[in-house]
Amino acid sequence: MRNLAFLVLLTLLSMFAAAQGRRGAAPSEHPAEAKSDEAPKPPVADKEKEKDAPEEKPVITHHQIAVGGKTLRYTATVGMMPIKNEQTNKVEAHMFYVAYTLDNPPSGRPLTFAFNGGPGSSSVWLHMGAIGPKRVKMLPEGGMPAPPFQVEDNQYTWLDATDLVFIDPVGTGYSRALTPELGKKFWSLQGDIASVGEFIRMYLTRSQRWTSPLFLAGESYGTTRAAGLSGYLIDRGIPLNGITLISSVLHFETLGFARGNDLPYIAYLPTYAMTAQYHKKLPPDVQAMDGAKLLAEVLQWANTGYTEALQKGDRLSADERRAVIERLARYTGLSPAIIDEHDLRIDQQTFGRELLRDRKLVVGRLDSRFVGPSSPGDGPFANDPSEAAIRPPFTTVFNEYVRSELDYKTDLIYYILGGGIGAQWDMGTGARGGFPETADALRRAFVKNPYMRVLVAEGWYDNATPINGIEYTLSHMGLDAPMRNNISTAQYPAGHMVYIQATSLAKMKKDVVDMMQQALKGGGNDLSPAR
Repeated sequence: MRNLAFLVLLTLLSMFAAAQGRRGAAPSEHPAEAKSDEAPKPPVADKEKEKDAPEEKPVITHHQIAVGGKTLRYTATVGMMPIKNEQTNKVEAHMFYVAYTLDNPPSGRPLTFAFNGGPGSSSVWLHMGAIGPKRVKMLPEGGMPAPPFQVEDNQYTWLDATDLVFIDPVGTGYSRALTPELGKKFWSLQGDIASVGEFIRMYLTRSQRWTSPLFLAGESYGTTRAAGLSGYLIDRGIPLNGITLISSVLHFETLGFARGNDLPYIAYLPTYAMTAQYHKKLPPDVQAMDGAKLLAEVLQWANTGYTEALQKGDRLSADERRAVIERLARYTGLSPAIIDEHDLRIDQQTFGRELLRDRKLVVGRLDSRFVGPSSPGDGPFANDPSEAAIRPPFTTVFNEYVRSELDYKTDLIYYILGGGIGAQWDMGTGARGGFPETADALRRAFVKNPYMRVLVAEGWYDNATPINGIEYTLSHMGLDAPMRNNISTAQYPAGHMVYIQATSLAKMKKDVVDMMQQALKGGGNDLSPAR
């Protein structure tokens, strides 16, 4: 506390000194007649202190890659974007970015801004797992290979379709606020949206890309950010052509396991079924079902029979309760006793711990295909085997790639996932109070820009942002039919990071390009005045 008080005191003193320096002496009506006994002007050194530190120049390198039988020659630009206070014009943070732009591009070349989530996650996952020209080499199903880890050309990069800018929000990657106190301004739902929105405005200005077709791509909390940005940007005259939402959460009520909120139990049930089938824990007839058909069947029951049973609460009869328990056991692979003990409501942590208890294993949260040993006393998400499989390769490869191939040298720690945010994230609340959400911002963006397209990528084994959660949100946004038709969904036999699985990576690239092509055609709900 003493250190904090001392820091605050120093800050206040420096602000007071700066204010005094800005006042200076009142100017004479006739400068040529100024007398030597006038109040002295502030020393040059004090004025220098008011200035921002010299801006770091971006590092530019040139590369090429063969994609689809064609050679793409491109420029990589790596740097720090200053984020300034709109009122004072003083720099408050620097945001790290990596941009890839095609050399000699055709006219009308699109531009895509991409970021991950957390909050607290850098953009390295989309950058070097799915979208960028280089990719971390993983096993075909997404598992961790033996070290040392390697980088490889990404045959499914989006660079042949769009220029790319990967953004690390403040507190992630190399991005930093100037002080810990300033960091709090950026570490909130709205502060994060505003700062990334400012980055986009600055990039469009400095790169002269204001008239380029614009796309966003976000993953996990990055979808929360992307939806929020769609409304934030259109309110400032920056329309988007399209958005790719990968493993989405736009309304946190769908994830908030809590007494009185039954929605998450409904949202997660279809993902539990897909996970149980993957691990061969279902009855023979259910186990033998086609995955897509099983998903459709469980989705239908989750949103009807299961929802009705939970809504009845204590009014559920003994026979009804018994029937629901049997159905849940059939779809989840859990014992009727566990389901009964938890009052028909299985949260994600319980499911992950109980499904393979007989084998002393837990299933992954980010990707429930992955398993790991259970440890007594582990807290929530203490051992996520899916995170353990991906974090070391991505950390190692990026730190080498950014220095050796992109020629960006710094001794800063690159905060891959967590560690850079020094204060509790302020989630805030939704537009109408309650759980935080940005679905309403996306709805407003559609109202103001009826040409925008959205692709929602969903993983069967995503135990962090389940399929039925985003499906519920999309169907409760209050969009009319023409606007709803501008949203497409795609499902993949993979987890939260659908792209670490090779076949899903290829399919996602195709789905994204199809969405972009539709968006660039300009089709939408024309709101022009009727004649």
